[in-house]
Amino acid sequence: MNKLKFTKDEGSEFYKELNEKIEQYFANKGIHKTGNKTMIFKIILYFSLDILFYVLMITSTTTIGFYAFYLLMGLSVLLTAFNISHDAAHGVAVKSKFWNKLLFSLSFNLQGNNAYVWGKNHNESHHLYTNIEGSDIDVLNNPLFRMTESQPLKWFHKYQFIYAPFLYLLYSINWFFFRETLMLINYSSRTIKIEIPRNEVVKLILYKFLYIGYMIILPVYLLPFGWATVLLAFLLNHFLVSLIFVGVLGVSHLSDFVDHPVPDKDNKLHMSWPKLQMCTSVDYNADSKFFNWTLGGFNAHALHHLLPNICHVHYLEILPMFEELSKKHGLTYMEMPYRKSLASHFRFLKGMGQHQQFKAIPFER
Repeated sequence: MNKLKFTKDEGSEFYKELNEKIEQYFANKGIHKTGNKTMIFKIILYFSLDILFYVLMITSTTTIGFYAFYLLMGLSVLLTAFNISHDAAHGVAVKSKFWNKLLFSLSFNLQGNNAYVWGKNHNESHHLYTNIEGSDIDVLNNPLFRMTESQPLKWFHKYQFIYAPFLYLLYSINWFFFRETLMLINYSSRTIKIEIPRNEVVKLILYKFLYIGYMIILPVYLLPFGWATVLLAFLLNHFLVSLIFVGVLGVSHLSDFVDHPVPDKDNKLHMSWPKLQMCTSVDYNADSKFFNWTLGGFNAHALHHLLPNICHVHYLEILPMFEELSKKHGLTYMEMPYRKSLASHFRFLKGMGQHQQFKAIPFER
């Protein structure tokens, strides 16, 4: 991974004042930046739903009931990741470091994925060097998609905006079976490589077998539906989870409004880190109580990237302050309805697949 140097600009002053205002806000309110009673309720609710739907699935007596509860469990687990796992990964779901680590590890590892690998990739790559190829692991280096100007333009890329939704269905399957497995042998089609400690390697393999055990083998053993029915449910679950996951996160950084900054030969980026976050993140319906509740604040992505030390349950209160300061310091805050961000995402795929050079278009509210 290429480590970069940043430059001071208007984003530096914006970030300084933002943090001062945030500190003052929480001090005046006498509350913590971590989760509150609402967050505790959400933790209990989502983990309870995970368990409830799994029990209902594993005790189903009809095929329709089995599929319904299997998919509801998959949706519940995904919402748990959005609302609990993500904040816990940043250490802000609750005040206790122990419980944050436990919540994060449990929720990720029990999905068959490795919490350590995701945490390293997310916190030390994506959050630090957003949308910069060679530094941000979430900037795809995928032969089927072209996401940056530096990636070669192939003839089939002009159709990527058409075949993208079909490949998006495979996102979590690829993550579970291939992405982390390739990292074990120190090979990855992604933009960075990480060293995985031996104990995490053991966990990665163990939890994948455990996941297959309770998601496939146990239902086959306990229920009368057979392998084909269970495997189809497993695939449909991953298709559903993948489509929602990409639909929620893909529009935030892959848009024809955002930049993909390129550092110079000395790995220096000619902008500040706060400005990088503002010009590479799209928010949608940021003031929506429904989206905040269901998506865990992922719809307020620029806010989260700049303030990852604050639990999402506080976002709606501090959003006006964030918007006001961005205007004051001349920074563009890209916030729009979801439908507009989705349209922008597909325009980006189409443009990047048809033109060697594709610059971000100016954003206007």
